[in-house]
Amino acid sequence: MIGLTVRIAMLHRSTRLMLVSVLGAGMACAAQGKPGANPAPDVLVLSNGDALHGKFVSEEAGKVTFHSDPLGDISLGWDKIKELHTSGKFAVFDDKTKPLGKKAAKQLAVGTLEVMNQTLTVHKENAAAETPIPVKDAQFVMDQSSLDKQLNHAPGFFQGWNGAATAGATLVTATENQYTVSGAVGLVRAVPTVSWLSPRDRTSVDFSGSFGKITEPGYTSGSTTVAPVMTKSAILHVDAERDQYVSPRFFALGQTAFDHNYSQDLNLQQIYGGGFGWTMLKTAKQEADLKGTVQYEKQQFIAGGASGNMNLVGSTFAASYVLHLKLLTYNQNVSFLPAYNDPRAFSTAENNILAFPAYKRLSFSLGTMDSYLNETPVTLPPTRLNSFQFTMGLTYAFKSRY
Repeated sequence: MIGLTVRIAMLHRSTRLMLVSVLGAGMACAAQGKPGANPAPDVLVLSNGDALHGKFVSEEAGKVTFHSDPLGDISLGWDKIKELHTSGKFAVFDDKTKPLGKKAAKQLAVGTLEVMNQTLTVHKENAAAETPIPVKDAQFVMDQSSLDKQLNHAPGFFQGWNGAATAGATLVTATENQYTVSGAVGLVRAVPTVSWLSPRDRTSVDFSGSFGKITEPGYTSGSTTVAPVMTKSAILHVDAERDQYVSPRFFALGQTAFDHNYSQDLNLQQIYGGGFGWTMLKTAKQEADLKGTVQYEKQQFIAGGASGNMNLVGSTFAASYVLHLKLLTYNQNVSFLPAYNDPRAFSTAENNILAFPAYKRLSFSLGTMDSYLNETPVTLPPTRLNSFQFTMGLTYAFKSRY
């Protein structure tokens, strides 16, 4: 009887221990599954006294972006803001700060923001607040995670690309049938992808081309028979370039380019080279680069056959310019390609594009493409050394986020 009582007591003790274990595990799981407390929302007080609660996103060139769940992203100027208080940490670039490299950017003060009386103050953790600055002098304000991403990471292969795609077409049906199609795609990726940090590298890829055909039917008049006539045109250009910056304005580069121009009897021109470049002008609205390379160039002509192929050692000296205005964007590229082992075999090229905003990311564009080959094989009829093309079309601008 005593043994039975002991066994029952032991059983009850085991049951109690099991129950305590199960309850403890359940409480632990519940504690792990419980989400952490959300940070306090940022508070934006408008000049009329209305208050918005949400998240301060960023500020660039006087435009503040604030996210509120009921309203979404809101963009407004500092003059519309009476107060701003953030719980997240941010860094501020004032109007006197030039683009910074990694080492200098890591010294930026990072902390919560407070805006009052048109002045901005950064409150660092466990440190005295920074000296307030007028909000009109705050060129860029970015959150701590964005700063870390731009400083210490690089976008993936399909991220960070900016550019535009253009398409145009012409169709004529009459005694003569004619059609022409043209298109262009230009892509650029600069790392970092923001202008307030010094550039580390830049990759660009460009494609442009047009193809056209004119057909005239044959006919018989008396004893005279005229065969049908077909005239075609084809101009293609592809290039790629990689720039590696050694200072904010000076960079080393590698490039390749391929050209085909049926009207100039050029079947394929290949260029492989490398050199250096200098950004002589860079502002928020415009940029100008100068470049010089040493390269290998091979030209293959249609009528010349194998005897018409040319292997050249030369250079590309180029200038590029970009202007961004509210009502238009202008791009210009000018290049001169001398050949050192055959001074007569030089060439030049110039491209111009004007784009006018039409609707959202769509714009109307006008473009010219002018190329000159100084030495081509002898053909009948003689091949003109100069080729000029004018295009019109619609352009779509796109931007890949990072």
